[in-house]
Amino acid sequence: KCSETLYYFFSQVFQLLTDLKQQRKESGKNKQSSGQQNLNTIMYETLKYISKTPCRYQSPETVREFLAAMKGHKLTK
Repeated sequence: KCSETLYYFFSQVFQLLTDLKQQRKESGKNKQSSGQQNLNTIMYETLKYISKTPCRYQSPETVREFLAAMKGHKLTK
């Protein structure tokens, strides 16, 4: 259950930050406060990290399907 939650969380964070980045790009706001610059740095670093993981390509549905398929194999840590 923990791994399902983690994969779901990462895929949701990746999608949220990607959408937010696109919205900001479309709004065309150039002037930014230092707080906004800090947020941009956090978004950049997070997207950079997550984009190097399989979570980039996973949706909540694919995570659920995979875990359901593996459930019968009684795998442990």
